[in-house]
Amino acid sequence: MESTRAPETSSFIPGGAAAPISNPADIGVIVGYFVIVIAVGFWSMRRANRGTVGGYFLAGRSMSWGPVGASLFASNIGSGHFVGLAGTGAASGLAVAGFEWNALFVVLLLGWLFVPVYLTAEVVTMPEYLKKRFGGQRIQLYLTLLSLAMYIFTKISVDMFSGAVFIQVALGWNIYVAVIALLVITTIYTVTGGLAALMYTDTVQTFVIIGGACVLAGYAFQAVGGYNSLMDRYMSATPALLGNVSVACASPRHDALHLLRDARTGDLPWPALIIGLTIVSTWYWCSDQVIVQRCLAARSLTHVKLGCVLCGYLKILPMFLMVMPGMISRVLYTEEVACVESSVCQAVCGADVGCSNIAYPKLVVKLMPKGLRGLMLAVMLAALMSSLASIFNSSSTLFTMDVWRRLRPQAPEKELLMVGRVWTVCLVAFSIAWIPVVQAAQGGQLFDYIQSVASFLAPPIAAVFFLALFVKRVNEPGAFWGLVGGLMLGLCRMVPEFAFGAGSCSAPGSCPAIICGVHYLYFAIILFLCSAAIVLGVSYCTPPIPERQLHGLVFSLRHSKEPREETAGPGVHEKGPRSLPDIQEDPTSARLVNLNALLMMSCAIFLWAYYA
Repeated sequence: MESTRAPETSSFIPGGAAAPISNPADIGVIVGYFVIVIAVGFWSMRRANRGTVGGYFLAGRSMSWGPVGASLFASNIGSGHFVGLAGTGAASGLAVAGFEWNALFVVLLLGWLFVPVYLTAEVVTMPEYLKKRFGGQRIQLYLTLLSLAMYIFTKISVDMFSGAVFIQVALGWNIYVAVIALLVITTIYTVTGGLAALMYTDTVQTFVIIGGACVLAGYAFQAVGGYNSLMDRYMSATPALLGNVSVACASPRHDALHLLRDARTGDLPWPALIIGLTIVSTWYWCSDQVIVQRCLAARSLTHVKLGCVLCGYLKILPMFLMVMPGMISRVLYTEEVACVESSVCQAVCGADVGCSNIAYPKLVVKLMPKGLRGLMLAVMLAALMSSLASIFNSSSTLFTMDVWRRLRPQAPEKELLMVGRVWTVCLVAFSIAWIPVVQAAQGGQLFDYIQSVASFLAPPIAAVFFLALFVKRVNEPGAFWGLVGGLMLGLCRMVPEFAFGAGSCSAPGSCPAIICGVHYLYFAIILFLCSAAIVLGVSYCTPPIPERQLHGLVFSLRHSKEPREETAGPGVHEKGPRSLPDIQEDPTSARLVNLNALLMMSCAIFLWAYYA
């Protein structure tokens, strides 16, 4: 085996064999793809009204259901998904698809329950909704600071790492050289067309991503001998070089082909996957700015709901286009993708804990013909760079306007611009410093890392948004102390886990079982319930918010025609006219949309049951 592996590893390290993507066909496709995407961006800029806040940030609220659904999907599926889903599929089988299929139900909560309230609240951002709902400044500031932290831990560093993995495999560069190259390109990749340009280019990206992934999946299934052959061969895909690792730890899990796994011993226990993941998904799909902003840009509530249904249908695909190809990669390239001996893994991908994250890039450079390899790399990099550019822009805005301006209210505009640029540089530095943690966390399985961090930080936010919408009695002190108490509990789990290390089958972590012994998705359930208890307990011990200040801000009052008193802080309010956004729907259209949602849920239930 030693003699056949050397050529494979040489292309992963600087100075090795010629990179797989170095021919004119691939390079031509990459250049052509960027030209097309930039052209679509300029075309959409000409169509969009970028001179107003509504035009720039919400695309003039003119988007139809197609771009809304495609943009929801494209915003969610990035290079991190391709690398993370395929990598975790290669390492542990089908269960990671539950993260995608859970969204089929939660995205309907977004369209049917949450967005109608956001529309009647007349907000552009999620912190703005909490400020209107509760009054005061501290909850808005808290959410801003936590958002900045989560940008580093779960978005920027993960996006840079996954993009760098692609470049490392495709071009043979060192991972940190690849990260620096990505950052240099991103700094000159400017997004000037507002949300409309992003959504139109997202629509193009969605077609290309799905098309390219379908072609790659076809090549992969052909190479492995078909679906049934994959199911048989995956279970025996164990590397030959084990070192000190046992065969049991190097082999696929016995339950690798099951979506629902044992409640106590499974790596993704079924109650945690169904309940705990729904909590984390509710935070992501129903209160994350990137996702909700696309729905707020729709021309009507009917288009919001249809867009959510379209996104749900598209979310069926990652199991077959990412997870299963990742499993195929393990079958075809077992010694590299499934390596367990640290020196072998270091030579293959530069990580001691395993190389499952190279599963998808490995397929791209090995199976795709010339031209298509370049296209897939271009898609990954374009999605990555547009995502990073948006995150850098929004994070610098959050820090400058919500943090720095509170510290220096009289700061001149030049100072604010300079602070925004300096903060972006600091953010990049923090993210690069965090990459080794991303690389080592969760046994090298990128998607598990993303979900574990979200499980430690997101449940309190999900609890506050859920209770804010559906429980009128919840007030500002309850929401604030629920967020703070939940954060403290989450950090009590997150800090020791990353300090001690998550460990692996062959080298268990040293984190005490009383802290790290509970699965992260079970911990999400506990954290959600504790945060909700704090919110309700403090709220019922303090004065309620008068109902006249809640019209259009809670689900039960979304159709209220009464004027709302705008809350400027605890005990301070002012009367303001409401323009009453229209959330009424045509009865025939509403029935058709509801039938589509039921059909999509039926498909989801069948798939869950078939693979359970």
